Amino acid sequence: MISIVIAEDQSLLRGALAALLTLEPDIELLAQAQDGEEAVRLVKDLKPDVLVTDIEMPGLTGIEASEALRQTGSETRVLIVTTFARPGYLQRALQAGVLGYVLKDAPSEELANAVRRVAQGQRAIAAELAESAWSAPVMLTARERDILKLVEEGKSNKEIARTLSLSPGTVRNYLADATQKLGAANRIEAFQIARENGWL
Repeated sequence: MISIVIAEDQSLLRGALAALLTLEPDIELLAQAQDGEEAVRLVKDLKPDVLVTDIEMPGLTGIEASEALRQTGSETRVLIVTTFARPGYLQRALQAGVLGYVLKDAPSEELANAVRRVAQGQRAIAAELAESAWSAPVMLTARERDILKLVEEGKSNKEIARTLSLSPGTVRNYLADATQKLGAANRIEAFQIARENGWL
């Protein structure tokens, strides 16, 4: 049997995923989490073979939950099930140690097979995204992402500098680099492009 924990903040979708996967004779659902922090706690306690998780959730995202588990040496493998068909999300997920990345509109048999592949330590990536995972360059550094998130919150360069313990000049340099990489006209357009492509 393959043991799983499901993490999804929308209860209707969480219930649908649980119902679909428990129909499979070789998959056992141990628990369900409504956010990333609860998912990490449940995985640590129950040690499932696979964590099936959404990306965007309150607290920790699915990617952040995967990173947190990897840092603790957890042997649970991670499968992301999401609506976001964005190369940026996929690349960040792969960097975080995620083995599977499938879309929520995939057929149920594809989802179950992805769980099986991930449980065996194999990659399971949606076909429509697999090529872009390797061809699209990693655009932004972690620091550039942090700064653009604060731009999105409406913070000025001085406020960002205080928040991140940087000088305003350093913040300006990071923003200039990020804006150039993204082909944006200004900092507002930079965070919009980054958000749309899954880099934030």
